[in-house]
Amino acid sequence: MAMPAILQRMRDAISPPSTKQAILGLFQDAESAANAGDALKGAGVPDTDYDFLTDSPYPEGSLGEREEKHRLYLYPFIGALLGLSSGIMITAMSQVAYPLVTGGKPVLSLPPMAIVCYEGTMLGAILFTVIGIVFESRLPKFQLGIYDNRITQGFLGLRVKAEPEQRYEVIEIMNSAGAVEVKTDE
Repeated sequence: MAMPAILQRMRDAISPPSTKQAILGLFQDAESAANAGDALKGAGVPDTDYDFLTDSPYPEGSLGEREEKHRLYLYPFIGALLGLSSGIMITAMSQVAYPLVTGGKPVLSLPPMAIVCYEGTMLGAILFTVIGIVFESRLPKFQLGIYDNRITQGFLGLRVKAEPEQRYEVIEIMNSAGAVEVKTDE
């Protein structure tokens, strides 16, 4: 299940730009930004087409945004399984390829194999966790979109990707909700 999501994100990053236009509304307080988000939802703008930008940490859902789904927990498990299987393969194959029989002991000795398998498991889990963080953070982001530096000074931004026919309606919703300024990508 994780692989198709990764491939879809890669396709989205490489795909040609859509016909949607980016609109950024700047708000001085969280309440007016949340009201604009509720009005956009009421106007039929899908919640995947708008996002809140802020320099302050707000609790999830406090601005009315969608709950982000992630699959970060799968990456370490997949990495650990691949690391464990690699450790087992490396140790078992090398002991079978170069057998060293001493005093009637078994060719496959488990204590040394356990150490290599443990290290392989940890290495796989750590590497896949780092890869998972990069993918789940939606990095690299090739198209940054519209932005305003005042967001780092305490303003809240509401970035919307709207169809051309919805553009004026979205601008009107932001202005009526109390936007200080509304910018477009044109």
